[in-house]
Amino acid sequence: MRPRCGGGRGRVARSPYGAPYRIAGSYHGGMRYRYSLCLALSLLMAGATAQQAPSVTVSATRDPVDKSYRNMLAGMDLFERHHALAPQATLRFLLLPRLPTTQLDGITLRVAGDTVSLPVPVAPDHSFILPRNPDAAREDAALIASRKTSTLTWRADVRSPGVPADKRRLGDLRLECLVGVEAGLLSNNTQWFTSPERVCGTPDGNYLFFAERPVFAVTLQDGERRATLPFNALYAGGTQTPATLPYCDCQVLLDRSYYAPLWDRSWSDDTLLSFDDMDGPPGPDDTSINAGYVSTTQMLSRLGPAQVVSFDSGYQMWRYTYPAIRKSEQPAEFTILFGPDGMARKARLREP
Repeated sequence: MRPRCGGGRGRVARSPYGAPYRIAGSYHGGMRYRYSLCLALSLLMAGATAQQAPSVTVSATRDPVDKSYRNMLAGMDLFERHHALAPQATLRFLLLPRLPTTQLDGITLRVAGDTVSLPVPVAPDHSFILPRNPDAAREDAALIASRKTSTLTWRADVRSPGVPADKRRLGDLRLECLVGVEAGLLSNNTQWFTSPERVCGTPDGNYLFFAERPVFAVTLQDGERRATLPFNALYAGGTQTPATLPYCDCQVLLDRSYYAPLWDRSWSDDTLLSFDDMDGPPGPDDTSINAGYVSTTQMLSRLGPAQVVSFDSGYQMWRYTYPAIRKSEQPAEFTILFGPDGMARKARLREP
Protein backbone atom coordinates (compact mmCIF):
# COMPACT_ATOMS: atom_id res chain seq x y z
CA MET A 1 0.00 0.00 0.00
CA ARG A 2 1.27 3.47 -0.83
CA PRO A 3 1.77 5.92 2.03
CA ARG A 4 -0.70 8.57 3.06
CA CYS A 5 1.73 11.07 4.53
CA GLY A 6 2.49 14.50 3.13
CA GLY A 7 4.55 14.03 0.01
CA GLY A 8 3.43 10.43 -0.58
CA ARG A 9 2.48 8.95 -3.91
CA GLY A 10 -0.87 7.53 -4.80
CA ARG A 11 -4.41 8.58 -4.05
CA VAL A 12 -5.20 9.38 -0.43
CA ALA A 13 -8.29 7.49 0.59
CA ARG A 14 -8.85 9.16 3.94
CA SER A 15 -7.22 11.13 6.67
CA PRO A 16 -4.52 9.50 8.81
CA TYR A 17 -6.71 10.56 11.73
CA GLY A 18 -9.58 8.38 10.54
CA ALA A 19 -12.84 10.32 10.37
CA PRO A 20 -12.91 14.11 10.94
CA TYR A 21 -11.93 14.64 14.51
CA ARG A 22 -12.01 16.87 17.53
CA ILE A 23 -8.69 17.37 19.28
CA ALA A 24 -10.39 16.59 22.55
CA GLY A 25 -10.07 12.91 21.78
CA SER A 26 -11.77 11.82 18.63
CA TYR A 27 -8.74 10.28 17.00
CA HIS A 28 -8.81 6.56 17.17
CA GLY A 29 -7.33 3.81 15.08
CA GLY A 30 -5.05 0.83 15.16
CA MET A 31 -5.85 -2.17 17.32
CA ARG A 32 -8.30 -1.70 20.20
CA TYR A 33 -7.96 -3.95 23.21
CA ARG A 34 -10.72 -4.66 25.66
CA TYR A 35 -8.76 -3.85 28.79
CA SER A 36 -10.70 -1.72 31.23
CA LEU A 37 -9.71 1.86 31.81
CA CYS A 38 -9.52 1.01 35.51
CA LEU A 39 -6.59 -1.30 34.77
CA ALA A 40 -4.78 1.50 33.03
CA LEU A 41 -5.44 3.91 35.86
CA SER A 42 -4.26 1.47 38.52
CA LEU A 43 -1.12 0.87 36.48
CA LEU A 44 -0.44 4.58 36.40
CA MET A 45 -1.06 5.41 40.03
CA ALA A 46 2.40 4.26 41.13
CA GLY A 47 4.40 7.01 41.44
CA ALA A 48 19.16 42.02 -19.05
CA THR A 49 16.47 40.35 -21.38
CA ALA A 50 16.80 36.76 -22.35
CA GLN A 51 16.66 37.70 -26.06
CA GLN A 52 19.89 39.76 -25.91
CA ALA A 53 21.62 38.06 -22.98
CA PRO A 54 24.84 36.14 -23.58
CA SER A 55 24.77 32.37 -23.33
CA VAL A 56 25.56 30.96 -19.88
CA THR A 57 26.81 27.42 -19.32
CA VAL A 58 25.05 25.80 -16.36
CA SER A 59 27.24 23.11 -14.88
CA ALA A 60 24.54 21.50 -12.75
CA THR A 61 22.51 18.71 -14.28
CA ARG A 62 18.81 19.44 -14.06
CA ASP A 63 17.11 16.71 -12.06
CA PRO A 64 13.58 15.67 -13.08
CA VAL A 65 12.40 16.72 -9.60
CA ASP A 66 14.26 20.02 -9.32
CA LYS A 67 11.93 22.67 -7.94
CA SER A 68 10.12 24.85 -10.45
CA TYR A 69 11.07 28.50 -10.03
CA ARG A 70 7.66 29.60 -11.31
CA ASN A 71 5.89 27.39 -8.80
CA MET A 72 7.98 28.73 -5.95
CA LEU A 73 7.20 32.29 -7.04
CA ALA A 74 3.52 31.33 -7.02
CA GLY A 75 3.98 30.17 -3.43
CA MET A 76 5.55 33.51 -2.55
CA ASP A 77 2.62 35.34 -4.16
CA LEU A 78 0.19 33.22 -2.14
CA PHE A 79 2.11 34.14 1.01
CA GLU A 80 1.35 37.80 0.32
CA ARG A 81 -2.33 37.13 -0.40
CA HIS A 82 -2.81 35.17 2.84
CA HIS A 83 -0.48 37.23 5.01
CA ALA A 84 -3.36 37.88 7.43
CA LEU A 85 -2.79 34.40 8.85
CA ALA A 86 0.56 35.65 10.16
CA PRO A 87 0.62 39.43 9.67
CA GLN A 88 4.11 40.01 11.07
CA ALA A 89 5.71 36.83 9.74
CA THR A 90 8.47 36.48 7.21
CA LEU A 91 8.85 33.72 4.62
CA ARG A 92 11.92 31.60 4.10
CA PHE A 93 12.34 28.16 2.58
CA LEU A 94 14.02 25.29 4.40
CA LEU A 95 16.03 22.25 3.35
CA LEU A 96 15.79 19.05 5.41
CA PRO A 97 17.41 15.63 4.93
CA ARG A 98 15.41 12.94 3.17
CA LEU A 99 17.99 10.13 3.26
CA PRO A 100 20.33 8.97 6.04
CA THR A 101 23.28 9.89 3.82
CA THR A 102 22.12 13.45 3.07
CA GLN A 103 24.71 16.08 4.05
CA LEU A 104 23.21 19.57 4.24
CA ASP A 105 26.29 21.47 5.41
CA GLY A 106 27.95 23.15 2.46
CA ILE A 107 24.97 22.72 0.16
CA THR A 108 24.56 25.35 -2.57
CA LEU A 109 21.53 26.45 -4.57
CA ARG A 110 21.04 28.33 -7.77
CA VAL A 111 18.25 29.30 -10.13
CA ALA A 112 19.13 27.91 -13.57
CA GLY A 113 17.39 28.74 -16.83
CA ASP A 114 18.40 28.75 -20.47
CA THR A 115 20.53 31.88 -20.02
CA VAL A 116 20.14 32.64 -16.31
CA SER A 117 22.32 31.30 -13.52
CA LEU A 118 21.49 32.99 -10.24
CA PRO A 119 23.14 31.84 -6.96
CA VAL A 120 20.88 31.60 -3.90
CA PRO A 121 22.67 31.97 -0.53
CA VAL A 122 21.90 29.23 2.03
CA ALA A 123 22.04 30.15 5.72
CA PRO A 124 23.78 27.96 8.34
CA ASP A 125 20.38 26.59 9.39
CA HIS A 126 19.88 25.48 5.76
CA SER A 127 17.15 28.06 5.08
CA PHE A 128 17.09 30.55 2.25
CA ILE A 129 15.19 33.46 0.72
CA LEU A 130 14.35 33.05 -2.94
CA PRO A 131 15.04 36.21 -5.01
CA ARG A 132 12.66 37.33 -7.73
CA ASN A 133 14.10 37.47 -11.23
CA PRO A 134 11.85 38.15 -14.25
CA ASP A 135 14.25 36.55 -16.72
CA ALA A 136 14.34 33.33 -14.72
CA ALA A 137 10.56 33.29 -14.48
CA ARG A 138 10.19 33.85 -18.22
CA GLU A 139 12.62 31.00 -18.97
CA ASP A 140 10.77 28.61 -16.63
CA ALA A 141 13.95 28.14 -14.63
CA ALA A 142 14.54 25.49 -11.99
CA LEU A 143 15.94 25.81 -8.49
CA ILE A 144 18.86 23.37 -8.48
CA ALA A 145 20.71 22.08 -5.43
CA SER A 146 24.26 20.76 -5.30
CA ARG A 147 22.71 17.58 -3.91
CA LYS A 148 20.25 15.44 -5.82
CA THR A 149 16.82 16.89 -5.10
CA SER A 150 15.53 13.39 -4.35
CA THR A 151 17.78 13.36 -1.26
CA LEU A 152 16.15 16.49 0.15
CA THR A 153 12.90 17.44 1.83
CA TRP A 154 11.76 21.01 1.13
CA ARG A 155 9.45 23.13 3.27
CA ALA A 156 8.25 26.70 3.60
CA ASP A 157 9.30 28.29 6.90
CA VAL A 158 6.95 30.99 8.27
CA ARG A 159 7.86 32.55 11.61
CA SER A 160 6.04 35.30 13.48
CA PRO A 161 8.14 37.49 15.79
CA GLY A 162 7.70 36.95 19.52
CA VAL A 163 6.96 33.22 19.31
CA PRO A 164 9.30 31.29 21.65
CA ALA A 165 11.92 29.23 19.85
CA ASP A 166 10.52 25.96 21.25
CA LYS A 167 6.92 26.65 20.11
CA ARG A 168 5.06 27.06 16.83
CA ARG A 169 2.12 29.33 16.08
CA LEU A 170 -0.83 27.67 14.31
CA GLY A 171 -1.41 30.58 11.91
CA ASP A 172 2.23 30.31 10.82
CA LEU A 173 1.76 26.60 10.14
CA ARG A 174 -1.44 27.23 8.18
CA LEU A 175 0.44 29.66 5.96
CA GLU A 176 3.42 27.29 5.65
CA CYS A 177 1.11 24.60 4.32
CA LEU A 178 -0.56 26.88 1.77
CA VAL A 179 2.78 28.15 0.50
CA GLY A 180 4.39 24.71 0.47
CA VAL A 181 1.64 23.12 -1.59
CA GLU A 182 1.36 26.05 -4.03
CA ALA A 183 5.16 26.06 -4.46
CA GLY A 184 5.25 22.33 -5.21
CA LEU A 185 7.60 21.57 -2.33
CA LEU A 186 6.22 18.15 -1.46
CA SER A 187 8.35 15.26 -2.67
CA ASN A 188 6.60 12.67 -4.83
CA ASN A 189 3.91 15.20 -5.69
CA THR A 190 0.52 14.01 -6.97
CA GLN A 191 -2.62 15.78 -8.09
CA TRP A 192 -4.01 15.47 -4.56
CA PHE A 193 -1.11 17.47 -3.16
CA THR A 194 -1.37 20.35 -5.64
CA SER A 195 -4.50 21.94 -4.17
CA PRO A 196 -3.64 24.18 -1.19
CA GLU A 197 -7.30 24.41 -0.16
CA ARG A 198 -7.72 20.64 -0.15
CA VAL A 199 -4.45 19.84 1.59
CA CYS A 200 -4.53 22.66 4.15
CA GLY A 201 -8.27 23.07 4.63
CA THR A 202 -9.58 19.53 5.16
CA PRO A 203 -8.91 16.72 7.67
CA ASP A 204 -7.61 14.60 4.78
CA GLY A 205 -4.80 17.04 3.98
CA ASN A 206 -1.91 15.00 5.38
CA TYR A 207 0.60 17.88 5.32
CA LEU A 208 3.53 16.91 7.51
CA PHE A 209 5.42 19.30 9.74
CA PHE A 210 8.73 18.57 11.45
CA ALA A 211 9.76 19.52 14.98
CA GLU A 212 13.30 20.48 15.88
CA ARG A 213 13.81 17.28 17.89
CA PRO A 214 12.21 13.82 18.18
CA VAL A 215 8.73 14.31 19.61
CA PHE A 216 7.02 12.50 22.46
CA ALA A 217 3.93 14.74 22.65
CA VAL A 218 2.55 17.95 21.15
CA THR A 219 0.23 20.21 23.13
CA LEU A 220 -2.07 22.97 21.81
CA GLN A 221 -2.72 26.08 23.93
CA ASP A 222 -5.29 28.71 22.87
CA GLY A 223 -6.06 31.02 25.77
CA GLU A 224 -7.51 28.81 28.50
CA ARG A 225 -8.17 25.93 26.11
CA ARG A 226 -5.55 23.20 26.13
CA ALA A 227 -5.30 19.77 24.48
CA THR A 228 -2.71 17.18 23.54
CA LEU A 229 -2.55 15.93 19.97
CA PRO A 230 -3.47 12.25 19.71
CA PHE A 231 -1.03 9.55 18.72
CA ASN A 232 -2.38 9.43 15.17
CA ALA A 233 -1.32 13.05 14.67
CA LEU A 234 2.32 12.06 15.27
CA TYR A 235 4.83 9.99 13.28
CA ALA A 236 3.01 10.37 9.93
CA GLY A 237 -0.09 8.85 11.45
CA GLY A 238 1.79 5.90 12.95
CA THR A 239 1.08 3.83 9.83
CA GLN A 240 4.41 3.85 7.99
CA THR A 241 6.13 0.58 7.12
CA PRO A 242 9.59 -0.15 5.68
CA ALA A 243 7.88 -0.51 2.29
CA THR A 244 6.04 2.86 2.40
CA LEU A 245 8.57 5.00 4.25
CA PRO A 246 10.80 5.68 1.17
CA TYR A 247 7.84 7.47 -0.42
CA CYS A 248 7.34 9.81 2.55
CA ASP A 249 9.00 13.17 3.19
CA CYS A 250 9.48 11.82 6.72
CA GLN A 251 11.82 9.04 5.61
CA VAL A 252 14.56 9.99 8.12
CA LEU A 253 12.42 12.43 10.12
CA LEU A 254 9.66 10.08 11.24
CA ASP A 255 10.24 10.73 14.96
CA ARG A 256 10.01 14.50 14.35
CA SER A 257 6.88 14.48 12.18
CA TYR A 258 3.41 15.64 13.18
CA TYR A 259 0.12 16.85 11.74
CA ALA A 260 -1.46 20.07 12.99
CA PRO A 261 -5.23 20.77 12.96
CA LEU A 262 -4.93 23.39 10.23
CA TRP A 263 -8.51 22.95 9.06
CA ASP A 264 -10.11 23.20 12.53
CA ARG A 265 -10.97 26.88 12.84
CA SER A 266 -12.09 26.42 16.44
CA TRP A 267 -8.36 26.76 17.16
CA SER A 268 -7.34 30.35 16.49
CA ASP A 269 -4.31 31.39 14.46
CA ASP A 270 -2.64 32.46 17.71
CA THR A 271 -2.78 28.92 19.12
CA LEU A 272 0.67 27.81 20.25
CA LEU A 273 2.03 24.29 19.86
CA SER A 274 4.47 23.06 22.52
CA PHE A 275 6.72 20.04 22.07
CA ASP A 276 7.79 17.44 24.62
CA ASP A 277 11.00 15.84 23.36
CA MET A 278 11.69 12.13 23.52
CA ASP A 279 15.00 12.71 25.28
CA GLY A 280 13.58 15.15 27.83
CA PRO A 281 12.61 14.17 31.40
CA PRO A 282 8.99 13.27 32.22
CA GLY A 283 6.83 16.38 32.54
CA PRO A 284 3.80 17.30 34.65
CA ASP A 285 1.41 15.87 32.03
CA ASP A 286 3.17 12.50 32.03
CA THR A 287 2.25 9.50 34.14
CA SER A 288 4.36 7.30 36.39
CA ILE A 289 4.48 3.59 35.64
CA ASN A 290 4.27 0.73 38.09
CA ALA A 291 7.52 -1.21 38.53
CA GLY A 292 5.88 -4.29 37.03
CA TYR A 293 5.32 -2.55 33.68
CA VAL A 294 8.60 -0.80 32.97
CA SER A 295 9.96 -3.04 30.19
CA THR A 296 8.57 -4.02 26.81
CA THR A 297 8.45 -7.65 27.96
CA GLN A 298 6.46 -6.80 31.07
CA MET A 299 4.12 -4.45 29.23
CA LEU A 300 3.40 -7.04 26.56
CA SER A 301 2.78 -9.71 29.20
CA ARG A 302 0.44 -7.53 31.27
CA LEU A 303 -1.45 -5.55 28.61
CA GLY A 304 -0.98 -7.56 25.43
CA PRO A 305 0.01 -6.33 21.96
CA ALA A 306 0.07 -2.60 21.27
CA GLN A 307 0.27 -0.46 18.19
CA VAL A 308 4.03 0.08 17.90
CA VAL A 309 6.05 2.62 15.93
CA SER A 310 9.80 1.95 15.84
CA PHE A 311 12.47 4.51 14.99
CA ASP A 312 16.01 4.31 13.62
CA SER A 313 17.27 5.55 17.01
CA GLY A 314 16.08 2.34 18.65
CA TYR A 315 13.25 4.08 20.48
CA GLN A 316 9.69 2.77 20.26
CA MET A 317 6.31 4.34 20.89
CA TRP A 318 3.58 1.99 22.10
CA ARG A 319 -0.11 2.87 22.04
CA TYR A 320 -3.09 1.28 23.77
CA THR A 321 -6.67 2.50 23.46
CA TYR A 322 -9.53 1.94 25.89
CA PRO A 323 -13.23 2.02 24.95
CA ALA A 324 -15.20 5.06 26.05
CA ILE A 325 -17.74 4.65 28.82
CA ARG A 326 -20.45 6.22 26.62
CA LYS A 327 -20.80 5.88 22.85
CA SER A 328 -20.77 9.65 22.43
CA GLU A 329 -17.29 9.87 23.93
CA GLN A 330 -13.95 9.06 22.37
CA PRO A 331 -11.62 6.32 23.64
CA ALA A 332 -8.84 7.00 26.11
CA GLU A 333 -5.29 6.56 24.87
CA PHE A 334 -2.24 5.32 26.76
CA THR A 335 1.17 5.83 25.12
CA ILE A 336 4.58 4.68 26.35
CA LEU A 337 8.04 5.62 25.09
CA PHE A 338 10.59 2.80 25.33
CA GLY A 339 14.32 3.34 24.88
CA PRO A 340 16.72 1.18 22.87
CA ASP A 341 17.22 -0.96 26.00
CA GLY A 342 13.53 -1.83 26.10
CA MET A 343 12.90 0.18 29.27
CA ALA A 344 10.13 2.74 29.59
CA ARG A 345 11.27 6.36 29.53
CA LYS A 346 7.90 8.02 30.06
CA ALA A 347 4.20 7.51 29.48
CA ARG A 348 1.04 9.55 29.10
CA LEU A 349 -2.67 8.85 29.52
CA ARG A 350 -4.83 10.96 27.24
CA GLU A 351 -8.52 11.01 28.09
CA PRO A 352 -11.39 12.61 26.10
